[in-house]
Amino acid sequence: MEAERRLAGTSEVVPLALPKGQAKLCELCQGAARLQCTGCRVTFYCNAEHQQADWVGIHEIICQSLVPIRTSTPDSLQQAGRILTPLNKNESRAKDTSLTYKMQVKLIETCRSVAQSKLSEGKHQEALPAAQLCLRSSKDVHGPRAVQVVPAYLLLAEANLGLGNLAQVKELLSLAEWAVLKSPEPSVHHRLHRILGRLHTATGDPEAALFNFANDIYLSSEVYGLDSTVPCGGYFLMADVFAKKGKVPITRSLYSKVAQTWHCHLTKLLQTDPPNVQNPNKLLELSYDKAQRFEVQNMLETMLEFEQNDSRKDPAQIALVAHCLGMLWFLEGDSLKAGSFGSTALQASHLIPKHDLTEPIQGLLQLVHSLQAQSPSGSD
Repeated sequence: MEAERRLAGTSEVVPLALPKGQAKLCELCQGAARLQCTGCRVTFYCNAEHQQADWVGIHEIICQSLVPIRTSTPDSLQQAGRILTPLNKNESRAKDTSLTYKMQVKLIETCRSVAQSKLSEGKHQEALPAAQLCLRSSKDVHGPRAVQVVPAYLLLAEANLGLGNLAQVKELLSLAEWAVLKSPEPSVHHRLHRILGRLHTATGDPEAALFNFANDIYLSSEVYGLDSTVPCGGYFLMADVFAKKGKVPITRSLYSKVAQTWHCHLTKLLQTDPPNVQNPNKLLELSYDKAQRFEVQNMLETMLEFEQNDSRKDPAQIALVAHCLGMLWFLEGDSLKAGSFGSTALQASHLIPKHDLTEPIQGLLQLVHSLQAQSPSGSD
């Protein structure tokens, strides 16, 4: 009800009331605007549909934050509580520029986080407003060709990729590639190769996809280390290409690499503070954001389904992946899912005499029972 009330908060734009040469543009499509948000009065839309899409996508979160950024004068900053003492003219200009920059950087990070979270949940349409604003703000702060803008290009490309807007994806990636040429930083290159691989997968070019995923794995391993979880995304996407080609042994080998890496990291994370069963999700939140956690859940569940549906089931791999999922959900604070996956892992491990995961899996189930005993609902 509150969202609906706020969504109705628009007023008509009166062209004659605007300063000469300052036409207002729609926040989403950059077309001529005829509506104004009455919450911030600095954001405009061509129609109610675009206002609603922007509200759901990002504007609800940043409405008031946009006011000092888009009306960044010493008076507006002082009214917003960001300048507490009077300044002379030169000090005001310098302080104004510095504070505006900091607020814009914070806005970029907020938009990035919101867009990435929505993308991880498969909400590509809802991610568009945040991704678009992230890109526009990044250009304002760093310049349109700066390498710092590349993550925003990739974010918007990923949203469009999920919507099937392949022409738009190609254009965005072309701009990102141009900016990346000026940067020797491998972390930027690896992210570009990953989404290029996804684009080639979507357009039916598996060889080009594999080439880019291989570069993604190489570069991310160079930056973060061979045992890092970062290259796992590249391994997983490469495995998906081989799975579609019917290359089951290669697919299983790549999935195994992902599972072993995540198993090692989750085990270490669980051992960081084993008595803390009252609030285990704090451990995971400190290590991975919501989008990263959603991504690994999706990868592991896909891998488990692959193993369980294969005619030649590998109980060792099922135990490994299910144990990962059990640990992951325990660290999320969901004892029901943790117990379910833990039981699946234990059943698979019992099919292998003296399996080395049997004892750790039993230890996980004991932690799950402790969590359930302290939370009657079975979940935080």
